[in-house]
Amino acid sequence: MTWAERTVERDGVRLVCRDRGGEGPPVVLLHGLAGHAGEWDAVAEVLGARYRLVAVDQRGHGASERRPHDTSRAAHVADVVAVVERLGLRRPVLMGQSLGGHTAMLTAAARPDLVRALVLVEAGPGGSSPQVQQDIGRWLGSWPVPFPSRDAAGTFFGGGPVGAGWAAGLEERDGGWWPRFDRDVMVASLAENARRSWWDEWAAVTCPALAVLGQDGIIPAQEIDGMFRRRPGLTAVSVPRAGHDLHLEHPATLARTVGDFLAAVVA
Repeated sequence: MTWAERTVERDGVRLVCRDRGGEGPPVVLLHGLAGHAGEWDAVAEVLGARYRLVAVDQRGHGASERRPHDTSRAAHVADVVAVVERLGLRRPVLMGQSLGGHTAMLTAAARPDLVRALVLVEAGPGGSSPQVQQDIGRWLGSWPVPFPSRDAAGTFFGGGPVGAGWAAGLEERDGGWWPRFDRDVMVASLAENARRSWWDEWAAVTCPALAVLGQDGIIPAQEIDGMFRRRPGLTAVSVPRAGHDLHLEHPATLARTVGDFLAAVVA
């Protein structure tokens, strides 16, 4: 089964989605900061037979609106709601990695009537991180763009499936390979996360929730402990020898873990 492109417009912002179709329960897939919808392709190969998968290029990313007028967390949540409603996705599962997982969590908290279940991949409520914008801005500024080729980009991003996944988000123009986002938009998207945490929103999530973490990921142990304290029914799985991009490193393991969880939720 192949992806079909769907476009949703909300508040003057174009959102491009890749819809795998099918008759199964819907799952909305949300990539992380500076990512793209194609990051979910390998996971979709395993889950696609049982679920209708819709992967979203979030605002500021990929084929969607590159310079949206609003980069707030609330705008990202409203985008997810618009995609769900316009594409007729009845009570979908929301699954997101990193900042995409954060968006999924906020959506589940704001619209419990809309969401069947929540899957967080290397994501959580977090805490205020005053340096996060500076750190991410510096990292994005270190990219030697344009890359001469996708292979060169993949090597820069660490090689292997992680490097290939990041490189797949680039576009070819003017004789080189460039990001499909603007650095200042990415930095602006983190403004609220730099100032505050989101524990009240996490406590407001009422649907079944799964957290999938990399053994070598970036979510601190104390954050996971806090998630369990506020929601004892949370299911959490740690993937050995996996980092923050575990959806690229171990897509089959992630898909099996999520599939087992969703089978119980759907039943």
